Amino acid sequence: MFARILGFAAVAACIATPVFAAVALGDAAGSYSISPASSSIRFSIGKVGGGGLNGAFARFKGSIRIDNSDVARSQVNFTIFPESVGTGQGRIDAFLRSDAVFDAANSPEIQFRSTSVTRTSDTTALVTGRLTARGKSFPEKFTAELGGLKAGTIKFHVIGKVLRSRYGMDVGTPLYSNIVDFDMTLTGRRG
Repeated sequence: MFARILGFAAVAACIATPVFAAVALGDAAGSYSISPASSSIRFSIGKVGGGGLNGAFARFKGSIRIDNSDVARSQVNFTIFPESVGTGQGRIDAFLRSDAVFDAANSPEIQFRSTSVTRTSDTTALVTGRLTARGKSFPEKFTAELGGLKAGTIKFHVIGKVLRSRYGMDVGTPLYSNIVDFDMTLTGRRG
């Protein structure tokens, strides 16, 4: 479920970048590989009474293809490796990797594959696709905003919400929210 937000938003952001700071869609068109070293995928889950859980994924990969002639034909593909989850608390990280949540031993990847990209402004897009986690696939949506394009490098800010219960990860509800908020900064390199 965390991967869904990730890959999804990254692609949407890349595809929705027709113009930003004098960047034309033709300038942004092409294929990009997401650079994990200059990207981040963060998530948060609220808790009754305040607080909650914040974390990030250290390992992920993805690609974005921006179609010059038809933005709707652009594609975003993303894979998150749930064993790389980190909250800063070892006991919680181990629990998240366990079969109670990600089941990383049996489901080592969370994947997002876009099915459509809809431009919502000169610098934003809605990326819709299939998120697959723990053997379950559901449609999910992410909002991507172009943050810049320079020397073959493109940057997007991607956000989205995913219901963790759909993927069999609803342990702790209703104390912990069923909604996972994703906040991603994705940097892609042309090539």
